[in-house]
Amino acid sequence: MLNIDIDSLIPHRKKIKIISGVLDIQENSAVSTAIVNPQWPLYEKEKVNSLVLIEAIAQTAAVYEGYKRKKKGLSAVKGWLVGIKNAEFYIERIPVNTNLIIMLESRYSFDKYGVVEGTVKTGDKVLATATLQAMRLNEDS
Repeated sequence: MLNIDIDSLIPHRKKIKIISGVLDIQENSAVSTAIVNPQWPLYEKEKVNSLVLIEAIAQTAAVYEGYKRKKKGLSAVKGWLVGIKNAEFYIERIPVNTNLIIMLESRYSFDKYGVVEGTVKTGDKVLATATLQAMRLNEDS
């Protein structure tokens, strides 16, 4: 686990904060972790709806981008407009206490726009894949 202050890179707190750790950040990729808990959005009857996995991918992308920007002496961006280009879910609901690995690949970026592909797994089982488009809303300050 990398020693990264996630809270300094994303605006999410409490119920909406999904990722709990960062395992790796490379030039064009990142890997984060999460443990499904009843505080998450879309929780009902000891499980969460798999739609929340989109947010896990988006938060991993925010950590990836924020980390890279901080290494360049820029501010971590905390304002993104995110769109879902495509998504596939292989499970409808995820039990509480499931350990998740969120893998992210940056496909391309320019100016304030980027596209990432994410895969969420538990063990060897793929739970979801998605391609997200993101636009940075704040300036380089």
